Amino acid sequence: MTSSPTLAEARALVDEARALALDLGKAISVAVVDYGGFVVLVERMDGARPMTPSIALAKAYSAAVMQRPTEMLEGWRDSDPVFFAQVGRMGHQPIIATKGGITLKRAGEILGGVGISGGSPDEDQRICEQIVKSAGFELDFAAWAGAKKEAGRG
Repeated sequence: MTSSPTLAEARALVDEARALALDLGKAISVAVVDYGGFVVLVERMDGARPMTPSIALAKAYSAAVMQRPTEMLEGWRDSDPVFFAQVGRMGHQPIIATKGGITLKRAGEILGGVGISGGSPDEDQRICEQIVKSAGFELDFAAWAGAKKEAGRG
C-alpha cells in the first residue's frame, strides 16, 4: 500500500522552507502533494508573487507523478519536446521540467512531491533539497530511461 506525506510532515517541510526563504530575503510558495499529485498543503508567503503557488504546485505534481525530481526531466523535455509537451498537459496539473521540485521518497517508496517557487531556479532547488534531506527523505534517483546521465544523480 502506498502511503502519503502526512499533514504534519507537509507542515514541517513548509515551515523549514519558509525559514530558509526568509534567510535569503525571498518570499516563496511551497506545495506538498501525495503520490497521485493531490494537494496535501500549499502555502504562499506574504509578498510572494501571485503565480508562485501554481508554479510550486506544478513542480510538486511533476515530481510526484513522474517519480523523479523535476530537474531530471529536463533531458526528456530537451530530447523530445513535442511528446513532452503533449504528456505535460495530460494530468490535472502541468508537468514541468525545471529546478525546484523533488520527489518525496522513503525506503524506496514514492510518497509524493514538494515544489518551491519564488526564488531563482537555483535557490528553489537548494531550499527543496535541504528540506527534503533534513526531513529524512531520499535524494537518490535512477537516471531517467534514455536520458543522459545527470550529474550527481544516478
